[in-house]
Amino acid sequence: MVTINGKQEQAAGMTILAYLQQAGYTPERVVVEKNLEIIPRESLNSTLLEDGDSVEVLRFVGGG
Repeated sequence: MVTINGKQEQAAGMTILAYLQQAGYTPERVVVEKNLEIIPRESLNSTLLEDGDSVEVLRFVGGG
């Protein structure tokens, strides 16, 4: 199990990009932190999620 934004998810073995697409995120509009490290956008398709990982997905929100 992987903890994503505080929830347990069955995402082990997926790349971060695959998880983001499955979960409905727009990858260009988020920042991903895995185990307290920011994952560069160019690494989202090559970084695997593993059992025990802790991930935060932060969305950009506009406003004024």
